[in-house]
Amino acid sequence: MRSTAVVGAMTLLSRILGFVRDMVIARSFGADGATDAFFAAFRIPNFLRRLFAEGSFAQALMPTLAGFHEAGDREGLKSFLDRAAGSLAVLLAAITAIGTLAAPLLILAFAPGFIGQPDLADLGGRLLALLLPYLFFVTLTAFAGGVLNTLGRFAIPAITPAVLNLTMIAATWWLAPRLAEPITALAYGVLLAGLLQLAIQLTALAGAGLLPRPRMGFRDPDVRRLLRHMAPAVFGLSVTQVNLLVDTLAASFLVSGSVSWLYYSDRLVEFPLGIFGVAIGTAVSPQLAKFHARQDPQGFSDAIDWALRWTLAIGLPATLGLMLLARPLMGALFQYDEFGEHDALMASRSLMTYAVGLIGFIAVKVLAPGFTAGHDVATPVRCGLEAMACNALLAPLLAFWLAPPDWSHAALTLATATAALATAVLLYVRLRAANIYRPRPGWTGFNLRMLAANLAMAAFLLAPPIADTELASPLQRLEHLALAITGAMAIYGGCLWLSGLKVRHLLLAERS
Repeated sequence: MRSTAVVGAMTLLSRILGFVRDMVIARSFGADGATDAFFAAFRIPNFLRRLFAEGSFAQALMPTLAGFHEAGDREGLKSFLDRAAGSLAVLLAAITAIGTLAAPLLILAFAPGFIGQPDLADLGGRLLALLLPYLFFVTLTAFAGGVLNTLGRFAIPAITPAVLNLTMIAATWWLAPRLAEPITALAYGVLLAGLLQLAIQLTALAGAGLLPRPRMGFRDPDVRRLLRHMAPAVFGLSVTQVNLLVDTLAASFLVSGSVSWLYYSDRLVEFPLGIFGVAIGTAVSPQLAKFHARQDPQGFSDAIDWALRWTLAIGLPATLGLMLLARPLMGALFQYDEFGEHDALMASRSLMTYAVGLIGFIAVKVLAPGFTAGHDVATPVRCGLEAMACNALLAPLLAFWLAPPDWSHAALTLATATAALATAVLLYVRLRAANIYRPRPGWTGFNLRMLAANLAMAAFLLAPPIADTELASPLQRLEHLALAITGAMAIYGGCLWLSGLKVRHLLLAERS
C-alpha cells in the first residue's frame, strides 16, 4: 500500500504536468497536418518510452535482481549491473543509429497515409530523426529505474517522467516562437528530457552505491538471460502500445486531425492508467518476484488477489467517468484557441470508445507479472499476439466499413480497447488454469458493492445538469467538470462506505 501510494502520488504530479503540456500544445499548435506529423513521429519514441518505462522493462530485470537481493550477494549484483548496462548501451547505440538513418522510411511505415502527402512525409521524417535518440536515453533510464524499484525506492523512477513534460512546455513557450518551423521545438524538448531523465536516475543509483561501471558482458549468463527475456517480457506487458501504433497507422488514412484526436484521447486514458494502473503494477511486481524467490505460492497468489481488487475498485469508476464525461473533459482541458469545438467533439468520441478498455489495460499490468516473476515470458507473449490479431482484424473492419460518419477514428480505439480486455481475460484464465492464482474468499460481496456504487455514480453523471456540455466560457467548463468529478467521487465513495466496504478489506493482510 505504501509503495502504491508513493508511485501514485509521484505519477499524479507527472500526469498533471502532462495535461498542462498537452493544453499548451493544443492551444499553440491546434490539430492540423503539422501536429499530425509530430504526433505520428512522436508516437514511435513515446511508444518505446511506455514500453521500457512505467514498470514494463523492470519485469525482465526483477527476477534476476530479486535472486541476488534475497541471497545477499551485493558484489554479484554490482557485477551484473556493470555488464548489463554496458551491453545494453552498445545495443541501443547501434539501434538508434540505424533508426535515425532510416527515419524517412520509418515514418512512412508507421504513417503510410503520408505517402500521398510529401510535405507531411518530409516533416515527419525530419522530426523522427530528431526524436529517435531519445530511445537510447529512455531505455537506460528504465534500466536504472528497475534497479531502484527492486530496492524499494519507487519515488525517483515515478517522478522522472515529469521532466519530459516540463521540457516540452518550455520548448513550446520559449523555443517554438524563435524557430522557422515551430513544431520542431517539441522534438528538441524531448531530446533534452532524455538527457536529464538519465542523469537523475544515475544520480539516484550513485546514492544507493550501485552506479554501474559499464562493461561488455554478452557472455555473462545472467546478462544473456536478461537480453533473451527483455523483448518478450516488455512485449507481453505492452501489447496495448503496439496496438496504438496500429491505430496511428490506420488514422493516417483518415481525415486530417485524426492522429491528433487519438493522441489527446490516449492522454486522458493514460491519466488513471498511469496513476493507478502503473502504480499497482509497479508496487506488486517486486513482491511477486520476492515471493517466487522464497518459493511462497500462497503469498504470490494473495498479492495478485490484492492487486485485482484494487484494479476493479479504481478501474470501474474511472472507466465510467471517462466515458460519461468525455465531452466535458475535452472541452474543459483542450478546447482553446487553435483546438476548436469540432476537435473537442471528435476527440471525445475516441475517448469514449478507448475508455472501454481501461480495466483491461490495468489488469494486464497486474496479471502479466504473475508469469514474468517466475521467468515465464512466453505466456504473456502468446496472449499478446492473440490480442494483436484481434485488434488487426477489428480495427480496419470497424473503422473503414462499420463505423458511422465521423466515428472512424473512434472505431480504431474501440478495437484497441477490445484487444486489451481480451489480453486480460486470456492472462487471467491461464493463471487460474496453472493454479498460480487462487482467488481469496469474499469476491461475490465485493463485486456486488462495486456494481451498486458504480450504478449510483453513473446515474449522477447522466443527470441533465451534469450531462450538459453546451458551455461557452472556459471558466464555466472547468467549474462544471470539477463539480461533476467531485460529486461522482463523493457518491461512489459514499455508496461503498454504506455497503460496509472498509479500507482494511483492500489491504493485503486482511481481505475478508
